[in-house]
Amino acid sequence: MRILTRYLLRLHVAPFIFALSVLTGLLFVNAVARRLGDLAGKGLDIRVILEVMVLSLPHILALTFPMAVLVAVLYAFSQLAAENEIAALKATGTNLVRLTVPLIVTSVLFAGFMVWFNDSVLPETNHSLKNLMADVARKSPTFQLKEQVINSISTGDTRRRYFLQAGRIDHETNRLWDVTIYDMSQGNRIRSVYADSALMAFNAEQTSLLLTLYDGWSNEAESSEPNKFQRVVFEKYWLEMEGIGDQFERIEEQHRSDREMSFAMLRASADTFRTRLDSVRAAVRLESEQTVRRILAGPGTLDLGSVSPFGDKSTLSVKTPLGVYRASELEREWSDEIARRAALEVRVLRQQAADLSERVAARQVEAHKKFAIPFASIVFVLIGAPLAIRFPRGGVGMVIGFSLVIFGIYYVSLIGGEYLGDRRLIAPFWGPWAPNIVFFALGVVGMTKIGQETSSTRGGGWDDLWLTLRRPFMRRRRPASPR
Repeated sequence: MRILTRYLLRLHVAPFIFALSVLTGLLFVNAVARRLGDLAGKGLDIRVILEVMVLSLPHILALTFPMAVLVAVLYAFSQLAAENEIAALKATGTNLVRLTVPLIVTSVLFAGFMVWFNDSVLPETNHSLKNLMADVARKSPTFQLKEQVINSISTGDTRRRYFLQAGRIDHETNRLWDVTIYDMSQGNRIRSVYADSALMAFNAEQTSLLLTLYDGWSNEAESSEPNKFQRVVFEKYWLEMEGIGDQFERIEEQHRSDREMSFAMLRASADTFRTRLDSVRAAVRLESEQTVRRILAGPGTLDLGSVSPFGDKSTLSVKTPLGVYRASELEREWSDEIARRAALEVRVLRQQAADLSERVAARQVEAHKKFAIPFASIVFVLIGAPLAIRFPRGGVGMVIGFSLVIFGIYYVSLIGGEYLGDRRLIAPFWGPWAPNIVFFALGVVGMTKIGQETSSTRGGGWDDLWLTLRRPFMRRRRPASPR
């Protein structure tokens, strides 16, 4: 049995490594393509770009690891069935369920490793990637100027803004032609500069953009004096835009989102929000009780006879458990105003409570995901082995087809469950764990029937799959009664 165990494990190594490499590569290319627009044209050092790529890998591996397990199980067992090795093992009396035990044990070890990975490595890399992309976004967009487009140029001072348009740009020499600049630095003064050409450069400190303009003119007008207009014609003109740095600076941001937290951080954050939620709920109860007390107590020492426009004629008798309470119209108006203010305050507090409840739920959902996604490795072993043995003639097409279907259902269910759990439409537990529970139940059913399969290389192909899918909907013919 040890030889068979080593043979089975060795049979899964190659397809697992291949599937992990291919799936990770595909998702990695997609992730890099999405970030390419944020990285290109900013003069970033190659080490910064490589760091972005390396930091993008962990969250991809967290998804592709269980996916590679499924592909490896489907391929290995389909090969065993197609080459009649499964039939030979059954002929020797080998229990096929026992055959999957080493794989289940290995998947449990893999799941334990992924739990550690998701709790220790993934939050730190996600946090570092977010900070790095924020640093990249703060870098000056000067080298991203587009031709025939009005480019907005922001400075460190939010009150100083420029808009630049160029008919043609040579990014290698930083030369511009047919240049128009709108200077919005001074709110009451509008200045527009037109030049035949211009040359861009940064100062020695790399904090200001210097534009040398050639052959043009400058128009300037004040909004307070629209009748006055000033035009200056020049052959060479220097314009400095301060606060436009081209240096790449790293700023460590301490705030973390739920995907940048470890399990301990998520639990501490959830406890903090839960404490604030309890305080808000207590404030709602206190506000309601105080409002009732104020209304029952009345306006206190207010002289109703001298203030009320209705005098003593306008009174209302109200029966209470303490006796008959008489109130004037002024008292009723005062009570209504107190009730309206209390209702508004309670509405605001309830909105705060709903927001805090969603934050608590989001932290709980993310904590469950750290365990639910690694557990999928175990589930995929249980569901992959029976499928591969049932359809041995499917080959690589069957492996790809079943993998895509199972991945698609699992991923969509996971995303949908996370969405519902974050908004408290379902319990935080069911969002990440529902796909695992469903597939686990199907896998257990498949494992109970794995020894009953009689498929061989002559059956169990795509035709057999189509027949299996049609079988629940086919009408059973009743045998003809003998005459």
